[in-house]
Amino acid sequence: MTNRLRKLVLTAHIIFSVGWFGAVAAFLALAVAGLTSRDAQMVRTAYAAMELTARWVIVPLAVASLLSGIIQSLGTPWGLFRHYWVLAKLPLIGYAARRAATTSLSGPDLHAAGMQLAIHATGGLLVLLLITALSVYKPWGLTGYGQRKQQERRDESRKSLSRQTFGAKTELAPDNDAIGSGFSRGLRISLASAVGIFVVVAHIAIFLTGHSFHYGY
Repeated sequence: MTNRLRKLVLTAHIIFSVGWFGAVAAFLALAVAGLTSRDAQMVRTAYAAMELTARWVIVPLAVASLLSGIIQSLGTPWGLFRHYWVLAKLPLIGYAARRAATTSLSGPDLHAAGMQLAIHATGGLLVLLLITALSVYKPWGLTGYGQRKQQERRDESRKSLSRQTFGAKTELAPDNDAIGSGFSRGLRISLASAVGIFVVVAHIAIFLTGHSFHYGY
């Protein structure tokens, strides 16, 4: 992944993640308003706004954050399996995205359902804060796989330095290993993107057809 493309993906990932956090915070505010208000019209309005926020803002941003995070991991030296913080972060994003896609407000006890959604929104904010902390502090270091890859890069750097030291003047043949590595990385990104798009479409289809808010008095 080129430096320009890497910055573009990183910028998109940050935008999606920040927007997701803000949407969940707005969802929580609407849930609290629905629970505490004694005005029936206010309660209906709050729950209607929660439905729109969950369906058209939270779910798309959550899925976009997950996909952009996977692409960024596969296309940069951070990798998908090289650092423990990445292994912890992406499943948390996936879990939060899944919870967002299955959010519903139904049942005979509207107050209890609203309370459950408020609890879920609070938990979602805590998970997003944890994800943010992992991205900033990057704890726990390299995995075993990451250590092997790091050692391979060091060995390759030594070989390159050795060639320069001996002053090889002949033009070197193309590095087949490097070409294969680049092709393999591109293939992994393509496969991950295809799987991610399939999961996104499936989840959104399930959400739109099988989950809805039901409110009324």
